[in-house]
Amino acid sequence: MSDKIVISPTTRQEGHAELVMEVDDEGIVTKGRYFSITPVRGLEKMVVGKAPETPPVLCQRICGVCPIPHTLASVEAVDDSLDIEIPKAAKIMREMTLTAHCLDSAAIHHFLVAPDFVPEHLFATAVDSVSNIRKKVQFIVDTLAGEGIHPSDIRVGGMAKNISPIAKDKITNIVKELGPIIDEHTELITGLVADKGLPEDLGVVDAKPFSSAPFYGNRDYFDFDKFSEIMPEQWYDDPEIGKRACSTIPLWEGKPIETGPRARLEMYHGFKGKGVVQQHVARAEAMKLDVQKLVELVDQLDTSAPVMADFDPRGTNKLGLGVIEAPRGTDVHMAQIKDGRVQYYSCLVPTTWNIPIMGPATEGFHHEYGPHVIRAYDPCLSCATHVMVVDDEDRSVLKDEMVNL
Repeated sequence: MSDKIVISPTTRQEGHAELVMEVDDEGIVTKGRYFSITPVRGLEKMVVGKAPETPPVLCQRICGVCPIPHTLASVEAVDDSLDIEIPKAAKIMREMTLTAHCLDSAAIHHFLVAPDFVPEHLFATAVDSVSNIRKKVQFIVDTLAGEGIHPSDIRVGGMAKNISPIAKDKITNIVKELGPIIDEHTELITGLVADKGLPEDLGVVDAKPFSSAPFYGNRDYFDFDKFSEIMPEQWYDDPEIGKRACSTIPLWEGKPIETGPRARLEMYHGFKGKGVVQQHVARAEAMKLDVQKLVELVDQLDTSAPVMADFDPRGTNKLGLGVIEAPRGTDVHMAQIKDGRVQYYSCLVPTTWNIPIMGPATEGFHHEYGPHVIRAYDPCLSCATHVMVVDDEDRSVLKDEMVNL
């Protein structure tokens, strides 16, 4: 005999999603399905017909948790469509901005999962550690990009302005301070995760790791011959879920993939191990790598160098790609510019890639572990790309198709 456990919406994440688990008499998950119920927001459609500077401004608002990666993926896509080669200093500033944001995002995630792992007597310590890290890295982001939520200084063609030597010195000092702070923080988090005693193979799923680069991102990694996208009705074996799901299913070489810090560290940093525990360990280890990267980048930045390229905004209808290694995984934006206007725009955000593997990752263990599995991926659901057109009279489905956000 089997039963069904439904968690709707799943908690401590951005956006709304549902986890449906079929369980046996012992409560063990025999079938797990995870899907977005966040509705279409229309941002990708809004930018069509607009000037090429518009997508970064609107598409950064896809999410309030990860606006930096979306801004960067957007300007990279438009830069590529317009054949813009941005100055070296601008590249360094963009990479510094993303790296600092990755530290911020990991710290936020540790706050969200703190109730799962942190005992009461250490809760204030953990929260203070998160706050200290966020305060420091947000200063870096604000200084480089204008502000942390809607970064106004990341522009098509480069950056709005370079920073001053005094600002560089402040960032340098903060980065030096961050080293031991991050070491202490990650030791605390990984120790508490280990103390929780989760099954070592909880959440292990057979999926290829997917990451374009060890840091920042690389558009050359994205091969359209390997990419495909299908409707949720073609993926979920439950017709009702297929109709309700609000995101398409992206596949790589015909299969779902895993993206995010664990996948990135496995591909480029020799990380071993899979599953929930290793997701948390990898995210903590990535914080150490990000601090080291910031040390390198700030040293390379020439504050007297130009940060904006001259460019022709008219475009030739070339499909431009922006591929950014966001905290949650590979973020892909696509843009086509012709006659000074956006002709096409689309996004493939990290959680959309992970959705098809997150449900199966709950299988084989008691359903009470299900939320732990989902939260390990730190899902962010503002990425719906699916719509149904329903007849007003009999409520039947007239058209069921993919649309851009």
